Amino acid sequence: MTGVPFPRRALVLLGVLTLVWGTSWPLFVLAVREVSVWTFRAVAVTVSGSLLLLVARLRGQSLVIPRRHWPTVGLATCFYLVLWNICSTYSAVWIPSGQAAVLGFTMPLWTVVLSWAVRGDRPDSRRLLALALGAASVTLLMVPSFAVYRRAPLGMVLGLVAGLGWAIGTLILASRRIMVSAVVLTGWQLLFTAVPTTVGALWFAEGGWFVPSWTTVLVIAYIALVPMSIGNAAWFAIVGLLPPDVAGLSAILVPVVAMVAGAVVHAEPLGPPQWLAIVCCVGSLWLVMRVPRAATGSADAV
Repeated sequence: MTGVPFPRRALVLLGVLTLVWGTSWPLFVLAVREVSVWTFRAVAVTVSGSLLLLVARLRGQSLVIPRRHWPTVGLATCFYLVLWNICSTYSAVWIPSGQAAVLGFTMPLWTVVLSWAVRGDRPDSRRLLALALGAASVTLLMVPSFAVYRRAPLGMVLGLVAGLGWAIGTLILASRRIMVSAVVLTGWQLLFTAVPTTVGALWFAEGGWFVPSWTTVLVIAYIALVPMSIGNAAWFAIVGLLPPDVAGLSAILVPVVAMVAGAVVHAEPLGPPQWLAIVCCVGSLWLVMRVPRAATGSADAV
C-alpha cells in the first residue's frame, strides 16, 4: 500500500477521540454499580443517538440514509456497537478498566490483519513496523496482568472479542462509502444498538424498578453525551477520511490514556512496562501519521 497523507482534520479528530475515549474507561465501573451492564448501555446509546440526530436536524442536515446502505450499516452496527458495547463493559467490570481497554484496543491489530487478508490491503514496510510497535505495546501492557486474566478469564476473552468485533464492523463500513454525515451515521447506528440492548436490559433485569443515585445518573449521562456521542462521531469521521488499517492504528494511543486514567481513578498499576508501552504507542502513531516526501504536496488542508 502506498503512503497516504494524513489529513489535518483527521489529526484533530484523533486528538478528540483519544481524550474522550481514553478517559471514559475508568467510569464504566462507576456506571454499573447500581444498574446492569445492559441497562447502562441501553440508556447511554438511546440518549447519545437521539442527541446526535437532533443536532444534525438543527444543523439542517438530512437524516435519511439511502435504503441501499441499510444492510451495510446494520451489519456493521451489530459487530461494532452492539458487540463492542456489551463485551467491553463486562470486561471492564471483571478486570481492571485499563487492562480491559488494552484488550479492546487490540482492534488496530485485528484491523490491519483482516484488511490484509480480506481486502488485500498489503501494508508497506512503514505500516508493518507501526503494527509491530503496536503489538509490542499491547504485549507489554498485557504481560503484567496475566494473573488477573487467570482469575477472570471471561473478562480477557470478552475484551478480545470486543476488539475483534470493532475491527470487523470498521471493515464492513469501509467496504462501501456511505455518503451521509458522520453525525447522522453515528446517530442511527447508536439507535440501532438501542434495540437489542434495551431487550437485553428488560430480559436480564434484576429486582424492581428504581431510580439510581445522582452520581450514577451523572456518570451515565457523561458517558452518553461525551465519549459515546462526540467520540463515536469522531471515529466514524476518521473512518471516512482514512483507509481502515490506518484508521485502526491511529487509535493506538487510546488504551494508553485509559491506563493513565485507571491509575489516577482506581490506583491501577502504572510502572516501567506501561511507560515502555507508551513509547511504543507513540512510535507506532508517528509512523502511521508520517507523510512520505512524495506525498507532502498533496496533503489535505482542512
